[in-house]
Amino acid sequence: MENLLPNTQPLSGVQKMNWARSHMPLLAHIRREIEASQPLAGLTVSASIHMEAKTAVLMETLAAGGAAVRATGCNPLSTQDDVAAALAEVEGVSVFAEHGVDEAVYRAHLTQTLGDGPDIFIDDGGDLTHLLHHDCRHLLPGVRGGTEQTTTGVHRLAVLQKAELLALPMVAVNDAQMKYLFDNRYGTGQSVWDGILRTTNLAVAGKTVVVAGYGWCGKGVAMRARGLGARVIVCEINPIRAIEAMMDGFDALPMIHAAKVGDLFVTVTGCCDVLTAEHFVRMKDGAILCNAGHFDVEINLPQLGEDTRPARHNIVGYTQPDGRTLYVLGAGRLVNLACADGHPVEVMDVSFALQALCVLSIAQHPRRAPGLYSVPAEIDQAVATLRLSAMGGGCDDLTPGQNAYLHGDI
Repeated sequence: MENLLPNTQPLSGVQKMNWARSHMPLLAHIRREIEASQPLAGLTVSASIHMEAKTAVLMETLAAGGAAVRATGCNPLSTQDDVAAALAEVEGVSVFAEHGVDEAVYRAHLTQTLGDGPDIFIDDGGDLTHLLHHDCRHLLPGVRGGTEQTTTGVHRLAVLQKAELLALPMVAVNDAQMKYLFDNRYGTGQSVWDGILRTTNLAVAGKTVVVAGYGWCGKGVAMRARGLGARVIVCEINPIRAIEAMMDGFDALPMIHAAKVGDLFVTVTGCCDVLTAEHFVRMKDGAILCNAGHFDVEINLPQLGEDTRPARHNIVGYTQPDGRTLYVLGAGRLVNLACADGHPVEVMDVSFALQALCVLSIAQHPRRAPGLYSVPAEIDQAVATLRLSAMGGGCDDLTPGQNAYLHGDI
């Protein structure tokens, strides 16, 4: 799809974008600055990122700064067609995305988004980066660099770099403090439960929730589960994180034991085969399974069997040989986007402010060597200052004497 989805009315997409934009003061601030200076004029920015309203505001912000923007989704089930249609009507933006497409069409959209080669690209999960390093290597010489939004994508970049195969300068936006401390924890924590609650219409209070993974995202999911009244069990491969979970007030068990008692399972690991046949055979009749990791590999769906039935919108029941039924939400894809609208608007305002400023930084420094780069500290601090002000807060400054003391000058 380019410019407008066939037979799709963009009005609801426009409304969603208007609502998001009105709650994204950081991107509004950046837009005011770059509309005047046009720092991205003459540059093409390609983006593979969840195609919903907050993303659309980021894309139109970059277009307002002069960029020719080419955008697609990074997950077939997270694209909202009305938003994609509305974004496609923004001057300077081309959209290649549609909800629910198969793998071949999804890959075709990624290739279309790269076009004749971007100057800068934004990735969420690493699919554009993978394409550039394999099927589209001929485009590499013209690319100044890119940014990566997620833990999964940064992991894929680190693997490339360790193998000395990373051919581009890439900024790990996910690793900025203003990203992982807030987007990963508070954003994932709220949006995962938004997706679960919308989809199931069931109570969380009184249930046993099993959270696989206790990184920043898992911490957020566990914290919100407790707030909703659940008993929470954390499953980890890292004993340090398992101890942390226990000292945060949760139980920590191997999945093989948690499988027997869990009512609702949330995978948040970034790894494959977190829930498999050896766990399914131990689960209660009616257990609910969902995933909050980037790819749909954490729940091994083929091992659930082929005896399926739709139970409710976005819920499929898998009948087991002994008659038990296990329910999977959102086809095992990101439950917060496949079943809801993703992270809260204000949280994504912070993350996308980081993205916008990192794109501007790449535009201003086009000759960096290939490698994985941290978000510059001044960008992290600038976004923190903007967000603190937007929240009506403030903080102190060091006096000259305090500054001298901390830096050993006295």
